[in-house]
Amino acid sequence: MKILVIGCGQCGGRVADEFVRLNERARKQRGIQIVTACYAVNTDMADLAGLRFLKSDAHHRIIIGNQKTGAHGVGKINEVGAEIARDEGDKVMSAIRRTENFLETDAFLIAASAAGGTGSGSIAVLTQQIKEYFPEKPVYNLIVLPFKHEELTEERIIYNTGTCLKSAFLVADAVFLVDNQGFVRNNLSLRNNLNAINSLVTEPFYNLLCAGEEKKPEYIGSRVLDAGDIIQTLSGWTSIGYGTERETLREPIFRFFEKNDGDFRDKAVKAQEESRAMFTALDGLSLRCNPADARRALYLLCSPPDKMNMDLVEALGNILKSLARDAVIRSGDYPRTKRSRDVTVILSDLKNVGRINDFFTKVILYISTRKKQRGVQSEDRQLEEAFKDIPTLI
Repeated sequence: MKILVIGCGQCGGRVADEFVRLNERARKQRGIQIVTACYAVNTDMADLAGLRFLKSDAHHRIIIGNQKTGAHGVGKINEVGAEIARDEGDKVMSAIRRTENFLETDAFLIAASAAGGTGSGSIAVLTQQIKEYFPEKPVYNLIVLPFKHEELTEERIIYNTGTCLKSAFLVADAVFLVDNQGFVRNNLSLRNNLNAINSLVTEPFYNLLCAGEEKKPEYIGSRVLDAGDIIQTLSGWTSIGYGTERETLREPIFRFFEKNDGDFRDKAVKAQEESRAMFTALDGLSLRCNPADARRALYLLCSPPDKMNMDLVEALGNILKSLARDAVIRSGDYPRTKRSRDVTVILSDLKNVGRINDFFTKVILYISTRKKQRGVQSEDRQLEEAFKDIPTLI
């Protein structure tokens, strides 16, 4: 599967920057292209200048709102970010149309932080515009949720997150949710934490995108997971995870007792390794959720070619089916790694996401409090009804 990536705001730009690196890794290691183009869109010139891998020309680093902001950002006011995106979204559409191999693109992926101003405000607006300009291709959002300390110190972040999530959900074909807090490592500095998080966010996409683009026959699985499978899986709130286990090397004590690859003991060891990789992937989901709430799911096993076994692929399916009982599950195998067994998992069309409901509850309370401060009476209502009070940015 080949995607075109657009990063909105500082956080989104850094995610797009990581996808440039990921595509270069696929090209060098596997001779595969998985990203047709990457663009960063921002109202702050300094944020664009800080990117490391994205091409440095104005075609790929797109500044918007220069007259309104002086290229210094929107100060976390996401309504301004949305307004600028509406007025100058044609710059992004023009860049997309000029993409050299655009026709090879299977889908768009637009990334942003829900907490900021430019990214939070522009992601839904640009999603809507892209769907109007290029209706034949699905448009997915990747939204990074704020750190806990940000929620506690800035009320505006709660408002931005709620309005961003509601707006994105209304227009995107699927929304990948990434919880920053879940990736924090206490022994790392803030800069190193952010760099590590951006790398962890993109890593689960590596094998997933490569599998359907593989050209060498020896690396093509018996059950190829291609763009069509992924597109059919992705819908609504979505979480993605990745787990890996190093291969266990078991040398026989007595050579004359050595069995072939079908030895039951080897099969047992392999099954344990695959199951550990599956549970690692589920434990490391981009957003913690209950698999039972997923209506669609997908998993990909990547293993050394001479160790791939369809029994093991089916065993992983049984594990996932036991957890996501109501989900339609798609699967594939990718005989590509050398010494590890990797599992990628997607849980999609999630119906009850506690973290998202928590944000909506908080933003409803925030809006209600603001109304009371302005002398507007507000009665207690159910979440579903009060949800209507959350404004959209589109």
